[in-house]
Amino acid sequence: MVKKRIVVALGGNAILSTDASAQAQEKALADTAEKLAVLVEQGNDLIISHGNGPQVGNLLLQQATADSKKNPAMPLDACVAMTQGSIGYWMQKAIRQALKDRGIIKEVATILTEVVVDGNDPAFKDPTKPVGPFLTESEAKELASEAIYKEDAGRGWRKVVPSPKPIDISETSIIKQLVEQGVITISTGGGGIPVIEKNGRLEGVEAVIDKDFASEKLAELIDADLFIILTGVDNVYINFNKPDQKMLEKVTTSELRQFIKENQFASGSMLPKVEAAIMFAEQSKKQGETVITSLENLANVIKNNGGTRVIRG
Repeated sequence: MVKKRIVVALGGNAILSTDASAQAQEKALADTAEKLAVLVEQGNDLIISHGNGPQVGNLLLQQATADSKKNPAMPLDACVAMTQGSIGYWMQKAIRQALKDRGIIKEVATILTEVVVDGNDPAFKDPTKPVGPFLTESEAKELASEAIYKEDAGRGWRKVVPSPKPIDISETSIIKQLVEQGVITISTGGGGIPVIEKNGRLEGVEAVIDKDFASEKLAELIDADLFIILTGVDNVYINFNKPDQKMLEKVTTSELRQFIKENQFASGSMLPKVEAAIMFAEQSKKQGETVITSLENLANVIKNNGGTRVIRG
């Protein structure tokens, strides 16, 4: 089997479901590591990215609860960095142990990752990403001078922040060096710490970068052969949950663009994954392909070309 450089994008919900305790998240990552270890066992280079939605949401709640003049709440970019560290710590332990159990000794490293966005990105003028605790309407109005608050699906009011597109990853050269030395890397957690370049310096901003777009940028910049986006289903479907539902197995980027025009994919879930898949398949220097599938189906992806495979064309 030909060795491949594989970027795997994990969702934050694959790490935290209902139990937010450290023990539960470590257990979930131990299960995840067992499935990812197959890729390394086959001789591939593995680069892992991950979401952090549930984790950073809980951290923001903790920060808000403890906020005071003596102990002020940390800003969003710092909270993203904190969850990169905690999730990376749990994940590298789990990966190292899963490989050790198979008789494989590999170095694993978590890289605190800054993802550069454009300060003029239109997203900064139209914040849409809800973060932090739910508030009443009156509480939101009291804080309206400090940030923008919007009603979230009838559940209460939440602060909304921009979701700009990633344009670069500051630690690309470090990640590439580690991969070339055979080190399994964990990076770009939670879409990366959002930073903008200002007067020759990088500065953190209040924003959330989509995890799938950031992971695609990572795969593109480190010249990956394969980009795997893990989600809750084994395959992408069109006409989902309808009598004429159809599973997509091998699909071209032009076909997916047409399906997007037909509004086949939900904007809050499958659409960004499909868009990221198209971006990598079209912009990869190696004519790489993207696979969208579930963690449970990962072994089938490698053995039988399972999942939804996206190719340029």
